[in-house]
Amino acid sequence: MSLLTLFFTVFYAVVGKSPVTWTTSAQKISDTEYNLIFTATIADGWNIYSQHIKGDDGPLKTSFSYDHPHFQLVGKNEETGDIKKGMDEMFGMEVIKIKHKGVFTQRIKVADADKPVTGSIEYMCCNEVQCLPPKQVPFAIDLKTAQ
Repeated sequence: MSLLTLFFTVFYAVVGKSPVTWTTSAQKISDTEYNLIFTATIADGWNIYSQHIKGDDGPLKTSFSYDHPHFQLVGKNEETGDIKKGMDEMFGMEVIKIKHKGVFTQRIKVADADKPVTGSIEYMCCNEVQCLPPKQVPFAIDLKTAQ
């Protein structure tokens, strides 16, 4: 392990800072439909994993949980970004990695746009040497500010 890798491993462990930051927004489609947009900005050398990894023996796939008493999901959460599919040496299986930036979009239909959409994102990030423990990030998206 290089000195730089060791430094960042200790830094992330001590400070608790993740190499992934998440932002959220909403896009108004109609009076009752919105796109929820989740953007992961991923530090160089790190990656998160797609929602679409097959099997449970590999890395934790990125997932979204919604508290939705006042809205319903329309279709599946889509993902775009710097997506690479291939064999992962650490897990010994084919995975789908997202590097640098990943954008996840979920369409919803709302009964009450005055209430925020809440839930959480769960993900795991790795580099070529190690994986950090899975992390859960809560979110609250105010639909009244959607463009």
